Amino acid sequence: MADRRTADEGPDPRVTRLGDDWWQRGVIYQVYPRSFADNDGDGTGDLPGIIEHLDHLGPDGLDVDAIWLSPIYPSPGRDIGYDVSDHGAIDPRFGTEEDFDRLVREAHRLGLRVVLDLVMNHTSDEHPWFVASRARQDPHTDWYIWRDPSGTDRQGRPRPPNDWVSWFGGPAWTYAPERAQFYHHTFLAEQPELDWRVPAVEAAQWDMVRGWLARGVDGFRLDTFNVFLKDPDMRSNPRRRGTSAWTRQVHRHDIDQPDLADLIARFRRVVDREPGRMSVGELFVGTTEGAAALTEPRHLVFDWELLTRPWSAAAFRAAIRRRERAFGPSRWPTVVFSNHDQPRHASRLADSAGATGSDRDAIARAAAVLLLTIRGTPFLYYGEEIGMGDVDVPPDESIDAPAARVAPDRSRSRTPMPWSGGPGAGFTTGTPWLRLGPDVDERNVAAQAADPGSVLACYRRVIAARRELPTLGDGTLALVQTDDPEVLAFRRRGSGEDVLVVTAFAGSGATVRLPRAPGGGGWRPVVGSHRIPAPVGDDGVTLRLRGYEAVVFVPGRA
Repeated sequence: MADRRTADEGPDPRVTRLGDDWWQRGVIYQVYPRSFADNDGDGTGDLPGIIEHLDHLGPDGLDVDAIWLSPIYPSPGRDIGYDVSDHGAIDPRFGTEEDFDRLVREAHRLGLRVVLDLVMNHTSDEHPWFVASRARQDPHTDWYIWRDPSGTDRQGRPRPPNDWVSWFGGPAWTYAPERAQFYHHTFLAEQPELDWRVPAVEAAQWDMVRGWLARGVDGFRLDTFNVFLKDPDMRSNPRRRGTSAWTRQVHRHDIDQPDLADLIARFRRVVDREPGRMSVGELFVGTTEGAAALTEPRHLVFDWELLTRPWSAAAFRAAIRRRERAFGPSRWPTVVFSNHDQPRHASRLADSAGATGSDRDAIARAAAVLLLTIRGTPFLYYGEEIGMGDVDVPPDESIDAPAARVAPDRSRSRTPMPWSGGPGAGFTTGTPWLRLGPDVDERNVAAQAADPGSVLACYRRVIAARRELPTLGDGTLALVQTDDPEVLAFRRRGSGEDVLVVTAFAGSGATVRLPRAPGGGGWRPVVGSHRIPAPVGDDGVTLRLRGYEAVVFVPGRA
């Protein structure tokens, strides 16, 4: 893939606002392309649709710093795009190669970086590499994890090489009569895994990465990157008690191998040839401590500690305490409340609090403040900026039957973005590929853009404040004790003035006494979940918060 940028386009403006550490200071917005915006009316989102709505994300809209695109590669769609048949091309359902290059140009014009999802652990079984490998055709003969049977059962059928199991249930091995061997797959049988211990595989993947870099891509999200390497001896996993075939194994030999860090270092050497490029790895199952151990400069690792917590001050306090202990002062974490594999946090948090009516939006606004002020790089999932919730999708409409067997149906969090009211909700002029939410006539971008008290208005305010408060992009975090257990408070110290964030998790609000600001002074509110945030009392320390209110303070008096 050649660099499509031409000399007469002038200098690339993407580095004018933030420097090479944009990946730390900025806000990254996840676009699920099938559900963001449909330009051609076929009911499925596409690249031209994303281009049409970049203003929503740019300086005159949310003002985020980067967009991360979920997979846009050719795929049979058995795992909704994560079974890739060509890692170096654009799936025609999303548009053309020229559409992608135009998207990069337009994004960069607005100061938005572009991050691509790389699915490098496995391919589709329709990928030319696998077709050739199954047929023992060089040079791809040994590019996948092939092993001989361990014997035969009583019926004379070949036995798998070891006891490894698939996340979706059943053995992680499928027999290919053409080769008289088994191939390995952590996920679907249609997703055979590449053998990263074969030098030619690594070389081919790095060539693919260089191609996307040449087209102006600014970063990569590595799908299930801790699954890349396996135990060289393919030993069976130890057993333990569990509720499924997967959880009844200790996954010692099929994930998290000790030489993974060396592999990622080689990947970073490729990426680092271009300045300012970042990467972020997705742990397929793993701990906060595991995420911290693999985090390096310019290579973030998703930490799921905040992704499943309920709306509770104690739960958030415990999560923050564990994160800070694991990452320490030298490693930079991520902040993730939602993504394409999990329930939307607007639903999850409100449901956990038993909130109804307007209280659900109050929690969504407070969550916006926390997402954007807790130490780490915030990743915002599309639709969360309008408090978009999970949508009940009937089983016969589900597009995620394999995963629904072992986890909540991900269709519920992947429904189309409502841009306006009316038929198609501004997403499409056709029939949406997945049903819209029942509240799209009221909960949509156009309606919230006109409402200064909306969730969208809150996100815009807090992102703007984050840009004015450099401490939120580089500072440390220390929890602050309060006299109300349902209030979470923390202090950030960094390159700018100190920042204090206080959140009432109770619907009844709270009254608390704040610590003194530096020099013994008071605190001035700069932004919060309400349009006009609660001020500190005349004594400089007493704060009365409304229900589900979050406020960001800096030293000074209102």
